[in-house]
Amino acid sequence: MLVLLICSQSFLSCKSKAALVQTKTPANVENDSIMTSKKIIQNHYSNKNDFSTLYIRASAKYKHGDDSQSVSAEVKIKKDEQILVSIRVLGITVAKALITPKQVKYYEKINGSYFEGDYESLSRWLGTDLDFNKIQNMLIGKPIDDLTNEAYTFSETDKFYKLNSVKNTTEKSFFFEAQHFLLKKQEISQPEKERSFETNYPGFQDYPLGFFPAGLTINAFQKQEKTSISVEYNSMTFNEDLTFPYSVPSGYDKIYIKQ
Repeated sequence: MLVLLICSQSFLSCKSKAALVQTKTPANVENDSIMTSKKIIQNHYSNKNDFSTLYIRASAKYKHGDDSQSVSAEVKIKKDEQILVSIRVLGITVAKALITPKQVKYYEKINGSYFEGDYESLSRWLGTDLDFNKIQNMLIGKPIDDLTNEAYTFSETDKFYKLNSVKNTTEKSFFFEAQHFLLKKQEISQPEKERSFETNYPGFQDYPLGFFPAGLTINAFQKQEKTSISVEYNSMTFNEDLTFPYSVPSGYDKIYIKQ
């Protein structure tokens, strides 16, 4: 659960929620220019969300088969350097993850276990490719991939502009609304391996530092199994001095991933 959950004016503090952005669809926007995949990408990346640190308080619901939980989460991001995720139940920390560009560390109290390793082994374990930028982008409402590095086909649905690519056995799709070109959904599927991963962004908040998601929903499918995580961002603060404390409690067992 923890890995899937993870799997900002200077020193501005936004304690209360900003206005929710009312996004538009292609059908109700005057299309005064011809859209192309290149223009969609340029318009999306013209939305700045510059920050040095970001602190998110959130609530989350998790479901996998018959297992379901409601938790609170604290996410600290030092842009491009590290992410600290803390999961709490009734105010008690039950899991924590420290994510850097080189490795992932996490522990959870229920089984008294911890993991330390690189993204290659973790990606094999989870069945989906991960790295630091993908996780950071997912949390702040950006495409997990740099869209300028690949060619995409463009199509227009009733609701969104869609960019699509198929490479080897992997298909990737990115959906954007028409007013601000904000990301509404991203999907990765590997039919031959019977697995797929999607992230949905129901709404965005307009802060002085840019547009940020009001939350996200993650659905991961592996063969016949489905894991769903719904996250609501309750508050965000930007560009504060944050600490990233992490240490594994004594007596925990290390998780080893078989090669």
